[in-house]
Amino acid sequence: MSANVQQFVVHRIMLTNDGKLHFLPRGSCFEVSAEITSLCAQLHTTFNTKPGKGVGGFNTDQENPIKDLLPEVISGQLDFHEFSLIAGKHLLDTIVNEAMLETGFVIFNRYEYLATDYLMIAMLDTKEHVEVNQHLEISQSQHLDLSKMQIAVRIDLTQYDVQPEQNRYISFLKGRMGRKVGDFFMQFIGCEEKVDVKQQNKRLLHEVDEYLSGESLDNQEKQAHRESLAAYYKEKVDLGEQVQISDLDNVLPRQGSTEDGFSSYNASLAQPIEPTFQPDRSIMTAMKKFSGAGGGVSVSFDRNLLGERVQYDPQTDTLMIKGIPPNLKDQLTKSLKSGADE
Repeated sequence: MSANVQQFVVHRIMLTNDGKLHFLPRGSCFEVSAEITSLCAQLHTTFNTKPGKGVGGFNTDQENPIKDLLPEVISGQLDFHEFSLIAGKHLLDTIVNEAMLETGFVIFNRYEYLATDYLMIAMLDTKEHVEVNQHLEISQSQHLDLSKMQIAVRIDLTQYDVQPEQNRYISFLKGRMGRKVGDFFMQFIGCEEKVDVKQQNKRLLHEVDEYLSGESLDNQEKQAHRESLAAYYKEKVDLGEQVQISDLDNVLPRQGSTEDGFSSYNASLAQPIEPTFQPDRSIMTAMKKFSGAGGGVSVSFDRNLLGERVQYDPQTDTLMIKGIPPNLKDQLTKSLKSGADE
């Protein structure tokens, strides 16, 4: 499903020859074309699939042009291009004030996807691209490097308009080289983090395990339900939709004679999981596999093998594997043989 692009414009923050950061604006928004629509869809998908997002809302105690002007943008009282110029210059000031040296192309994109109105602001670098034409001539060009998207925020304008008090309408990327990418960008937006999306996904996996352990299910049945959850996750990731805890009543088995679903179980927790949150693609692997690394050892195996080919003894902290993979067995056999020959 494609995005319905309303406005799209790109500006640039660059380093001049005198070593100063400069805001280079584009004169107007782009005409919405098939290329712009495709780029918008790619940005939306890339943002959705990036792990480690945070969720929050505006800091109402501080003045911020994004927060202050957004109602006028939504109502159409403020021209979108004019808003992007004000916001872009504010971004430049924030970078300078925070003593950062961030450059790149700044995208302002308002679009609708699945009946939800969004505003995305992203800062991207470019990458060299080599092209070969039909005459086998080679040329070089630059394109936006979407795969390296690290600095981006998306405001759910629909939720902001309907339920601003929940402070769940801003989502942003975070994490790069051991620090939060969003430090200066969150200052620019004026956003306070309210929900750690990665943590919500991890908690869901833990609570699903706890929930299934309360049922009289064998390991194979439990894994079948985890795989159903993984399929649900994949659907949500592919569609760019949020996980709904209420949906899990139809994905996971119901408990006991009352047939309470997972949503009732979640409501009974001392700290319930958020009713809606963005799915983390990496959690799908954790639903199917046990994995871990440390101390020079890396182990990964399918969950349904635990208790069968794989045995774990918590008393001795020992993992026993029956049926070593052939390629690993070959390496181990050769190593033992070469050790005996020495």
